[in-house]
Amino acid sequence: MIVLENLTKSFYMHGVRTTIADNVSVVFPTGKSVGLMGRNGAGKSTLLKILAGTTNPTSGRVLSDGSVSFPVGLASSMHPNLTGAQNVRFVARIYGVDTDALTKFVRDFADIGNHFFLPVRSYSSGMKGRITFGINMGLKFDTYLIDEVTAVGDAQFAEKSREVFLDRVSDSGAVFVSHSMAILRRMCTAGAVLEKGKLLYFDDLEEAIEVHERNTKNRN
Repeated sequence: MIVLENLTKSFYMHGVRTTIADNVSVVFPTGKSVGLMGRNGAGKSTLLKILAGTTNPTSGRVLSDGSVSFPVGLASSMHPNLTGAQNVRFVARIYGVDTDALTKFVRDFADIGNHFFLPVRSYSSGMKGRITFGINMGLKFDTYLIDEVTAVGDAQFAEKSREVFLDRVSDSGAVFVSHSMAILRRMCTAGAVLEKGKLLYFDDLEEAIEVHERNTKNRN
């Protein structure tokens, strides 16, 4: 379970204050796979970073009674001068898991050939996404944070990602960001909508999608 208590996040860009979360209080229940929706620029990726603890809120706090993954998506946090294999081994040591086992899992899952042993700075965004998703799926978390990762690669890889993800969340929760309602319907059971600093949680995914689509039609 993840609890947001009176959470506010704002920042200044070009002298203009932008607020992505305005005194938000929401509970993401244990064991739920939640599709997080919002317009472009609403702050979904920033919210994931706050949930992960890699970005601080302006005020309020985030509480969790379990382990939370780092955000997985196209914007990788891997060290660019290390190889994919070295990044995986580094993460394995941080989390105290078997280094060889995680390395084998990620190498087989990502399926990027010898690029796995080349510096990450030479990777395409898709390769980075495959590696970071593989790392997260190779580790056990109570809540997984996923940001558009199924957009990486071909249909075969997308299906493999879906199967692994659904296996992991069979006994865990997730917060899953995607602009594709079809993907959210396949991956998630509940929904949350971020709109103009307000975050609404819905046990019914379809209700969340309806609210989100209504918001996007209203451009004001």
